[in-house]
Amino acid sequence: MKNYVQPGSTISLSAPYAVTSGDGLLVGSIFGIAAGDADLNDPVEAALTGVFDLTKVGSQAWTVGAKVYWDDTNKRTTSVATSNTLIGVATEAVAGGAGDTIGRVRLNASF
Repeated sequence: MKNYVQPGSTISLSAPYAVTSGDGLLVGSIFGIAAGDADLNDPVEAALTGVFDLTKVGSQAWTVGAKVYWDDTNKRTTSVATSNTLIGVATEAVAGGAGDTIGRVRLNASF
């Protein structure tokens, strides 16, 4: 195919805010995980697919396959759809205790 560009599992984006390796970032409708550190507006490679352990809202129980959203205001994942961006699904159940602040998410790239 002469119009093929790349697989697209990672792409370079301008950081919408300062990020460190492993942070989530949202650029328009594109959500990714920073592969390195970047200051505001600096280029950063972002993984768009894969399974990642991400910070989540405590006191939210997740079930396997539950939709996961990005809360860009608080820079964490949530099960609440309102005002947030769908980024993937939970691949492991997570208890709903206040200290349960990490969730395993399979990113689905941009929807």
